[in-house]
Amino acid sequence: MEESMTDGAKKFRENVFTSSVRAGKRTYYFDVKETKGGEKYITVTERKRRYNEDGSYKVEKHKIFLYKEDFDKFADALDDVIEFVESGKLPKKTEYSDDTEKKETIEDYTDVKFEDLDTEKSE
Repeated sequence: MEESMTDGAKKFRENVFTSSVRAGKRTYYFDVKETKGGEKYITVTERKRRYNEDGSYKVEKHKIFLYKEDFDKFADALDDVIEFVESGKLPKKTEYSDDTEKKETIEDYTDVKFEDLDTEKSE
């Protein structure tokens, strides 16, 4: 399948930088990748061996993607969680999001007034 990929698709998947952490049966990979547009992002992959009773094993992988605009929030949350585990000190914040992020409501998607549909009030 790799042979049929365009040069642009290959570039999209290439690792720019990789670092790994081995931890028992698990290995964590931190890969920096680059989009076709030149934007860098991080993938974090957990690779874990699951052993069967006959001694054979299968490899499970779990991956998350971190984009540049989320790096600071992710790092702050991770720092707070690590500090809590090590010291028991509760962080001041437990939710990290853009201050300008708008909370979505049902009114963002429809002009139906749901209080008009409440039949119990009208009876």
